[in-house]
Amino acid sequence: MDEWKKILIPADTEIQKTIEMIDKNGMQIAFVVDREQKLLGTVTDGDIRRGLLKGIGLNRSVIEIMNQRPVTIPAMKNKKSVLQILKINKLRHLPVVDDSGIVIGIERLDDLIQPEKFDHWVLIMAGGLGKRLSPLTEHCPKPMLNIGGKPILETMLINLIEQGFRRFCVSVHYKAEQIQGYFGDGTKWGVEIRYIQEEVMLGTAGALSLLPVRTDKPILVMNGDILTKLSMDQMLNFHEMHQVHATVAVRSYDYQVPYGVIKASRDRLIGFEEKPVYSSLVNAGIYTINPEVIERIPKNQYYDMDQLLKNMLQEEAPLAVFPIREYWIDIGTMKEFNRAVEEYNEVFQ
Repeated sequence: MDEWKKILIPADTEIQKTIEMIDKNGMQIAFVVDREQKLLGTVTDGDIRRGLLKGIGLNRSVIEIMNQRPVTIPAMKNKKSVLQILKINKLRHLPVVDDSGIVIGIERLDDLIQPEKFDHWVLIMAGGLGKRLSPLTEHCPKPMLNIGGKPILETMLINLIEQGFRRFCVSVHYKAEQIQGYFGDGTKWGVEIRYIQEEVMLGTAGALSLLPVRTDKPILVMNGDILTKLSMDQMLNFHEMHQVHATVAVRSYDYQVPYGVIKASRDRLIGFEEKPVYSSLVNAGIYTINPEVIERIPKNQYYDMDQLLKNMLQEEAPLAVFPIREYWIDIGTMKEFNRAVEEYNEVFQ
């Protein structure tokens, strides 16, 4: 009954700590409060993503990214009224406060309605050779490697099903019979699964040209070696709200220079920084693509997603980036494979 108390944080909490708390408690929000638990602001996934895009460091105070004017409600017994307030304000959470502004609870959209089901198709690219994971992939395609007692691809599928997706297309090539034999038409999971047979390797975008279905809705595209807790519905909403042709999920990647960095102007020393940490956004291998974009892809030819995006940029097509702040790992090497094995139970069980 008092689970909401776990999402109360003081204003001096670091953003990184806030992310960890949100992930741990699964409510997708934090309430920033003072010592008397009076509400100062709220922090959602969207606030965190906007902060990442602005370059605000994860070691900064959460007060820099919080919503300082959240919509709140008093304690209400009429759940229909609560649901109406949530829908009118396009919110998923409402802090419940007393007359003094002190937090006394939370109302969540997920608690008031049935989970949304999506008609969007999800295309999973599962045809790669997985050479960097040899010898594990000598007799097994990478998406079928066992982590946590099941194939990587099954964990991906279950995670997407739990989020409301029911229509899947899997692009296969290397040892395709193992993938098709295991997943079949999706009946075991209560979903629809179709396949794209890559007679030759088609890259990370080429299989889209062979998509066996027609749709007027954006398509989710994922590499078949990714484990993530990303909320795909939020990415879809972001994509549609920004009215772009394609959205690329990105991940913040920090790297530290192992030396002291010298700052110079011509021959003059003007500064010194000891082992600085730099941050960049990297491609996370997850995309939302409008169906008309498929017409840009040459049929049955090797074609990578970065080629597609570069061509679209040259033609000034509107594109967006969607920062991932949830768990994400690209299982491309033995190092990442072993890390995924170690972390699986904590993240996915």
